[in-house]
Amino acid sequence: MRLCGALLKSPIPKQIEYYSRFSPSPLSIKQFLDFGRDNACEKTSYMFLRKELPVRLANTMREVNLLPDNLLNRPSVGLVQSWYMQSFLELLEYENKSPEDPHVLDDFLDVLIKVRNRHNDVVPTMAQGVIEYKEKYGFDPFVSSNIQYFLDRFYTNRISFRMLINQHTLLFGGDINPAHPKHIGSIDPNCNVAEVVKGKETKLIILLIKKLTHKMYMNSMRATVELHEGKREGYPSIKTLVTLGKEDLSIKISDQGGGVPLRKIDRLFNYMYSTAPRPSLEPTRAVPLAGFGYGLPISRLYARYFQGDLKLYSMEGVGSDAVIYLKVRI
Repeated sequence: MRLCGALLKSPIPKQIEYYSRFSPSPLSIKQFLDFGRDNACEKTSYMFLRKELPVRLANTMREVNLLPDNLLNRPSVGLVQSWYMQSFLELLEYENKSPEDPHVLDDFLDVLIKVRNRHNDVVPTMAQGVIEYKEKYGFDPFVSSNIQYFLDRFYTNRISFRMLINQHTLLFGGDINPAHPKHIGSIDPNCNVAEVVKGKETKLIILLIKKLTHKMYMNSMRATVELHEGKREGYPSIKTLVTLGKEDLSIKISDQGGGVPLRKIDRLFNYMYSTAPRPSLEPTRAVPLAGFGYGLPISRLYARYFQGDLKLYSMEGVGSDAVIYLKVRI
């Protein structure tokens, strides 16, 4: 907290103000594929990222400062602010460094890995701040709506930020996986989605499919076990349907876990409505994200970031269908 306060009192906010005047560049999977497959150049990527990443961080930090003071002053939120400020400062050091110096490119790669690791726990740490706020000030529908809007943007920005870093470090880090030589960064253009869903295949269109289907399966399994535990007939199966249309790849996961009332479906995607027990936030890399009740809203953001969506349909007393849509034809 002292680090964050000291940084905010320095002249750096003027640079945040400057970079936040620019809008982040929108990028599609097709652009990632085209660059990685045909035009992959470390110098070009460096020249783009040394500007683009500070722009994204500056925009995020400006938005964080618009949060209600009672939330902004939570210790966990302050910790997240300090991470963003530290990363912004480190990336800013490359503002005018020439890519013709190979040491610059190597050092930049190391900094990107350091930044990525520093931000590993941003989601659960910010979630902890929301829990701290809710425990102290209670639930207010108006404040909840504003926080929902902010967190959707905040976590989406984090997804895109990490996507950029992952593509650069995987393309130019020299750690090519010989088992998957056709991967373009973190993207596998020849992914067998059905095998991913079955758990028999590790190759992914992006790490997205595994994240989404795993979360949906866990939700379905938990609901099914809770409803049918101890019954003579055992547990009903969870069914999956994968379809590929002209534009969309769709994955439907169906369970007989009892479903939820219609009025509660929207709450499942609301960060402030979580009724999950408060997990312990330890300084490790194994933070129980599901314990914050963020699995569904974060999964939907991943789908939407890649021009898809996640929908939940439920029949109370019967079960639920979760449908993941991913755009595959652009």
